Amino acid sequence: MSFVLSSSPAPAERAAAHFAAKLSFETDVSDVHQDLEAGVPGLVVVDTRGADAWEQGHVPGAIHLPTRQIAARAAREIPAGAVVVTYCWGPGCNGSTRAALEFARLGYSVKEMIGGYEYWVREGLPVRTRDGVRRRQGDELTVTCDC
Repeated sequence: MSFVLSSSPAPAERAAAHFAAKLSFETDVSDVHQDLEAGVPGLVVVDTRGADAWEQGHVPGAIHLPTRQIAARAAREIPAGAVVVTYCWGPGCNGSTRAALEFARLGYSVKEMIGGYEYWVREGLPVRTRDGVRRRQGDELTVTCDC
C-alpha cells in the first residue's frame, strides 16, 4: 500500500489552481532579498516580531511593526497601494500569518514570507543589528536550492 497514493492526487487543473493561489499568498526569503536588492517600488517588508527580537537582528530595510500594533500604525507607516510582505520568526510561528490577516483586513495587498527570519539567516542573507549589517555563514542545506 502506498502512503503517497492513499489519497488520490487532484486533477491537474485543480492542482494548478491550488498552487497558483498558494503563490499569490506566499513568497520566500530569496525572492524578497532579490526584490529588496533591486529596489522594487511599492514593496514594504514588515517584521512583526517583538522589540527584543527586532534588536537581535532583522531584514535590512524592513519596518518594525509588531502584529498587535498594525491596526493603530499601518495607515501612518505603510503607503496606500503598497504590497506588504510580513515575516516573523520562522516556520514554527504563525505571527506572520496573523499579521498578514490584519493587513488584509485593512485593505492592503499582502504576502507572507515563508521561512521567516530563521530562514533569512540560514540562507546567509544580510541582517541589520545595532552594530550594523552583517552576514552569518549560510546553512549548507539552504544555499544549494537554486530553484
